[in-house]
Amino acid sequence: MLGKGYGMPSSHAQFTVFFALSLTLFLLLRHRPLPASSSHTPFTIVQRAFLSGVALLSAAAVAWSRIYLNYHTPQQVFVGCGAGALSAIAWFMAIEVARRIGLVEWVLETSPARAMRMRDLVVQEDLVMPGWERWERRRIEKTTTLHSNVGRSLQKKYR
Repeated sequence: MLGKGYGMPSSHAQFTVFFALSLTLFLLLRHRPLPASSSHTPFTIVQRAFLSGVALLSAAAVAWSRIYLNYHTPQQVFVGCGAGALSAIAWFMAIEVARRIGLVEWVLETSPARAMRMRDLVVQEDLVMPGWERWERRRIEKTTTLHSNVGRSLQKKYR
């Protein structure tokens, strides 16, 4: 299949390495788990390292498959892996600088970002907790309303 449309670099290798390395950098360097609660058990550093290893091994398997299936030469795959790794590191560093100088917060305060209800869920909020809290509030309100209605109807009945 070489020479029939597959080229330099391997985009499969590039994307999978970018994704796996971005996930690894996030899980091991940026992610700050919230304390454990009744509805949330954070991953330990060992679990996050294991997940990162699985992602990196998966990227290696995809890269190897491109050579094994004769879609790319080893050089095309190596260049794709290198481009993906460099892109992931550059993106991670750019976002880290943007956070430190306040650019992320500034962008989130702009009118378009506010109109689209954009927010920074990466380091400021648990993705699961707000939904759980909303559900719990509604459940309590519903239960309280139900009890109030039952109480009122009983009062009317026995007057």
